[in-house]
Amino acid sequence: MQPKVIQRILGLLLMIFSATMVPPMVVSIIYQDGAFFPFLLAFSITVISGFMIWNPVRGIKRELRIRDGFLVVVLFWAVLGVSGALPFALGTTPHMSIMDALFESLSGLTTTGATVITGIDQLPASILYYRQQLQWFGGMGIIVLAVAILPMLGIGGMQLYRAETPGPIKDNKLTPRITETAKALWYIYLGLTIACGMAYWAAGMTPFDAISHSFSTVAIGGFSTHDASIGWFDSRLIESIAVVFMLLSGINFSIHFVALSRFSLRPYFQDSEFRTYIGVLLSVAVITTLFLILSGIFESAGEAIQHGVFQAVSIGTTTGFTTTQYSSWPSFLPLLLLFTSFIGGCAGSTGGGMKVIRFLMLFRQGMREIARLIHPNAQISVKIGDKPLPERVISAVWGFFSLYVASFSIMLLLLMATGLDQITAFSALAACMNNLGPGLGDVSANYSGINGVAKGILSFAMLVGRLEIFSILVLFSPAFWKK
Repeated sequence: MQPKVIQRILGLLLMIFSATMVPPMVVSIIYQDGAFFPFLLAFSITVISGFMIWNPVRGIKRELRIRDGFLVVVLFWAVLGVSGALPFALGTTPHMSIMDALFESLSGLTTTGATVITGIDQLPASILYYRQQLQWFGGMGIIVLAVAILPMLGIGGMQLYRAETPGPIKDNKLTPRITETAKALWYIYLGLTIACGMAYWAAGMTPFDAISHSFSTVAIGGFSTHDASIGWFDSRLIESIAVVFMLLSGINFSIHFVALSRFSLRPYFQDSEFRTYIGVLLSVAVITTLFLILSGIFESAGEAIQHGVFQAVSIGTTTGFTTTQYSSWPSFLPLLLLFTSFIGGCAGSTGGGMKVIRFLMLFRQGMREIARLIHPNAQISVKIGDKPLPERVISAVWGFFSLYVASFSIMLLLLMATGLDQITAFSALAACMNNLGPGLGDVSANYSGINGVAKGILSFAMLVGRLEIFSILVLFSPAFWKK
């Protein structure tokens, strides 16, 4: 462990994050919304704190080790969550407690989209913008951005990239240099955001709403500038645009890179994870739509298709936008949609959940065990595409799944111990750990009504989900701290 190296990078990253307070200040000046000084104070506290952490060790430049990378990432997301909460805690509109401010900040940065704020339509424009911006920066990861623009992090940038970037195949680099890989990811991310914003604007959104919703759509975050979310616009065209960009953002960005490099759609259809991703969402959308039509919830089949497809994609990709209260839908539909969020998006995307590739690996492993029962002596490999997977990768996926279940079970019991009922506790934890947002029961609309201890547990669950369990739970291992 190299404490001074960790301290130097943590200070640098905190100073970088302080720059995210500047755009909301500009918005506040433009709209004269009275929220300028909370952002100015938050910026000052963040940049001064980062400088004070960095300055004593500014001359120390050594290569990061793997353990250093994990510690930097976890510390930074924790400190970033606190810094991001400052504008909420220091402002008067909305007036928020420290726990509520921290919950809202982490929900944005982890792209969860769960909110404790009511009356979103009446918030100052700068606060509205800031919530959306938090999700956008959190979507691809501020650390990946730092690796892209700060070559001063040196070779150790790879350790940060491995520790922060979600997915079981994160060691694959798109380019020979890690800084170029990070830049490639951010160029694609930025391109999708611009295209999404322009499409929203052309469909009838105001420029402010178009920019704000493009941030949360491509980040698969789900925050909105309106209490009614995307449903506020009451536009099938806007909802269709949202569906397209939610689907695109839930795909592995490496596939986007390869497809753009070759100027071909073939890489998508050659990828087993992509085919499974589309298959799962399509199946859930068809089931949801058919049941809505048969149950007669909506006046027409067209309306049932509109809401069924939108909610299936929104919840399945863990975005969390809503056009209607899906929690009030009949029978098994709310639970089906919630269960779909456990699968989530593809590895290397901005989506949450356990990731499609892990779901596919677990399914293939299950099929292999059934085949072994029939043919005990056969040598059967687990394949993704045409390539057999190493046993180490399969073991890692099973390890992830077991830790996921164990962590989920423990936090679920803790939530119920705080007084939450079973439906609220289960759905809130699923929504936060899968970085989804809207739940069922008392958290179907927002999280303002639950107690502070429960919010603290759910905040931790957001981090566990965003950092894909291993990156944060590794710090609780005694072996991590041994020399």
